[in-house]
Amino acid sequence: MSAFSIFAVYFIIWWLTLFTVLPFGVKTQAEENDVVPGSVESAPARFRGLRVVVMTTVIAAVIHLGWYVLSVKLGYGLDEMFGFIGPEL
Repeated sequence: MSAFSIFAVYFIIWWLTLFTVLPFGVKTQAEENDVVPGSVESAPARFRGLRVVVMTTVIAAVIHLGWYVLSVKLGYGLDEMFGFIGPEL
């Protein structure tokens, strides 16, 4: 597998992890009792972008390492992962 393909898989994992991490620890403006006029009450009170990016990068790196070891180093592919479904058609 080429280095570009490995990076592409990491990027996809990172992007999916980003949307999983975004709501962690977010307090809304309504919870903080500090609603900015013209915004909805459910908007984040404070956006901590650096924290989100760091958490996303660490979690995605762990997931990617697991994928890399199973798929690239040990050779497990989709055929082995879904072999429990039944005999090949």
